[in-house]
Amino acid sequence: MRAWVRTVTVCGGRRLSTHLVPRRCALNDKEISRRDLLARSAAGVGLASLPLWYAQEAGAAQRERDSDRRAGSANDRINVACIGTGGSKGGFRQGLGDTHNMARKAGVKVVAMCDVDKTHAAEAARAFGADCTAFTDFRELLQRKDIDAVIIGTPDHWHAAIANAAMRAGKDVYCEKPLTLTVAEGREIAKVQKKTGKVFQTGSQQRSDARFRLACELVRNGRIGKVQRVEARLPNGSKGGPFQVKTPPADLDWDMWLGPAPWTEYIPERTHGSFRHWYEYSGGMMTDWGAHHLDITQWALGADNSGPIRIESVGVLPANSRGFNAVTDFTVTYTYPNDMTVLAMHQGENGVRFEGDRGWIFVSRGRIEASDPAMLKDPLSGNDVRLYESNDHIQNFVDCVRSRKEPICPAEVGHRSATVCHLGNISLRLGGRALDWDPQAERFTNDEEANRMLSRPYRKPWKL
Repeated sequence: MRAWVRTVTVCGGRRLSTHLVPRRCALNDKEISRRDLLARSAAGVGLASLPLWYAQEAGAAQRERDSDRRAGSANDRINVACIGTGGSKGGFRQGLGDTHNMARKAGVKVVAMCDVDKTHAAEAARAFGADCTAFTDFRELLQRKDIDAVIIGTPDHWHAAIANAAMRAGKDVYCEKPLTLTVAEGREIAKVQKKTGKVFQTGSQQRSDARFRLACELVRNGRIGKVQRVEARLPNGSKGGPFQVKTPPADLDWDMWLGPAPWTEYIPERTHGSFRHWYEYSGGMMTDWGAHHLDITQWALGADNSGPIRIESVGVLPANSRGFNAVTDFTVTYTYPNDMTVLAMHQGENGVRFEGDRGWIFVSRGRIEASDPAMLKDPLSGNDVRLYESNDHIQNFVDCVRSRKEPICPAEVGHRSATVCHLGNISLRLGGRALDWDPQAERFTNDEEANRMLSRPYRKPWKL
């Protein structure tokens, strides 16, 4: 009688499906045990869907780092605070989620929480114990000398001002993506980080996903031949409105929520998760998901310190003056040196597709596949380009706070990746016209109106 084995498909730590498959008779119990051990080791670092050779490499490296952590400074206390918690009971809460993840790391203690909604701040502080203090003004929190690092989970329009203030106050920074609201903000963050020497991690966590790292390494090493085209496939934006002006909740400091953004009456849909659909505070899906997939594109192309040289676009801007105003449906065409074309587009399966003259590779948060399976199965050689390895974005930040080494997505990289998104939005808001970009000078060479959109004035008294 044929024996059957139950297999489980895993993605991101979640069981997606279970299957019964026939056991191969050639596998003895010793081989099964070895494969099971490798699979469990791989799953522990989120590598179960990868080629076995790559999962083995990453798993071994992860075990070595874990051993070093236990033997070294894992008990050295790092006091962490979160600025921008979101609601702890529903609503947008990226900052709070990151803080919970960081609190699970050895030697990390959460000592303060800050939010412009005092109820959210208090709820978040209670979640971390009686000795965790709630603040509603980040400036007061930054005065505490015992805080080593901060997590910034605010809406995008606050990232730069808070990040710079935190670094100047002597704090290391983990800042959610997209790093900035404008190109000028990103350049300023990179300058302040370089001047202060603080550890800075941009929350572009796909760089700590082995599937994306493998895809980038294979592209870098020519598995698909000469890169001809990349499709960064993003969700489309949201349409909504007109929305009603309402009285701000008693616990929300609406003026502080707006901060450097232009003054406007309170509309609930401007806050929490839907803030990203307003150009005053974010950049729609171009910056929300673009900061992920265009970041991976830049990594694969070796363009972390450069960028495209030409941008043109087609897209739809909502016409409603009292509703969401970020671009919805769009295709942005970027030209990179050596005639490489990158498309940021709302069509297609969410992920990144790299096309070369010898084939293609597609990667997403759930899978990686190639036009020829051998592209994935054949191991890289000792002479091939290998990229910075991290399998846990927050742990990488914690490790770098202790070692003072540069994390996998530092300020300069976060700035350059966000810049690509901003360039697309500028072209879209100018009706799609073609723009020539100098990535070293960080200026358009053919359009002064576009150059004026590289920064935005801050509402007084706020400044970088």
